[in-house]
Amino acid sequence: MAYVATIGFFDGVHKGHRFLISELLRVSRLNGLQSAVLTFDEHPQSVLSGTQQPLLSTFDERTALLKATGVDEIFSFHFDVIQQMTAEEFMHILHERCGVEILLMGYDHQFGSDCMTDIADYEAAAHRVGMTIQPVTMAPNGQVSSSKIRRALQQGDMARANEMLGYTYTLCGEVVHGKGLGRTIGFPTANIDLPAEKMLPSHGVYAGEVIVEGVGKVKGMVNIGTNPTIGNDHVTVEVYLLDYTGDLYGQTISVQLVRRVREERKFANVAALQQQIQADIDSIRHQDVD
Repeated sequence: MAYVATIGFFDGVHKGHRFLISELLRVSRLNGLQSAVLTFDEHPQSVLSGTQQPLLSTFDERTALLKATGVDEIFSFHFDVIQQMTAEEFMHILHERCGVEILLMGYDHQFGSDCMTDIADYEAAAHRVGMTIQPVTMAPNGQVSSSKIRRALQQGDMARANEMLGYTYTLCGEVVHGKGLGRTIGFPTANIDLPAEKMLPSHGVYAGEVIVEGVGKVKGMVNIGTNPTIGNDHVTVEVYLLDYTGDLYGQTISVQLVRRVREERKFANVAALQQQIQADIDSIRHQDVD
C-alpha cells in the first residue's frame, strides 16, 4: 500500500492539526494514494526528559480523534527507538516499511537527530530515499498549538482552550469511591480516576456536561482541586450531577468542561461552603451549557 503521510504527536488533535490532516486528505485524493498519520505512543519530551508531560489527550483519546478525521491508517512509533535516527534514516524506514511516497510537513515541524531546519534539506534527503516532501503553510485562521491550549487550561480559560481545540475539552475516567465528603455535606459527587498523564485545568469549579451511558448528557458541576475547606492531601476531580441520582460506581464517564465558574478557595466553615456550592449549582442550572 502506498501512502501520503504526515508526522507529529498531534496532542489534542486541535484545529491546527485538523487543517494539516485536511490537506493530507486532499493530497491523497489528488494522487490516488491512501492517507496515513505517523505518530508516537509517548510524547517526545517525556522520553527525552524522563518526566511525564501533561497531555491534552491520552493515547487512546488521540487515536480516536485521529480516526474521526477520516484518515486511512495510523502508524505509531516508539520515540525512544527512533530518536537517534537522522531525518534521512527515518524517512528511509517510512518509505521502505510503511510505503510512504509523499510526506507532508507542517510549517514549523522538524524531526531527526541531525536537527535540520531548512525545508530544502528535508526535500533533498527525501529525494535520496525515493520520497517527496510537500510543505504545508500555516492554517488560514492563524497559529494554533498544543502549548497555547495548555496555557489556556492553566489559566482556567475554557472558552479559549475549547475554541482552539475545536471541541469541548473532556476528562474521561472511571467513577471510583472517594472519602464520601460530598455526601456528608449534602452534595454527593462522582470521583473520577483519570490517567496520570491527562492535563487538568487550573483548580476551581467548572460548569460541564457529563455523558452517562444509557442516559446521555447531564449538566454537572465539576470541582478540581484539593477541597481546602474540608482538607485533602491530593488533587481530585469530583462531579456533582444535576438532576441525576443513579449509581455510577465502576462506570466510565466523560466530563466536558464548558466554563470556569470560580477559582478554588477555602471557606470559613462548612456552612459557608454549602452556601457557595448551592450558588454554583444555581449558576450552572440557569445558564445554558452548549
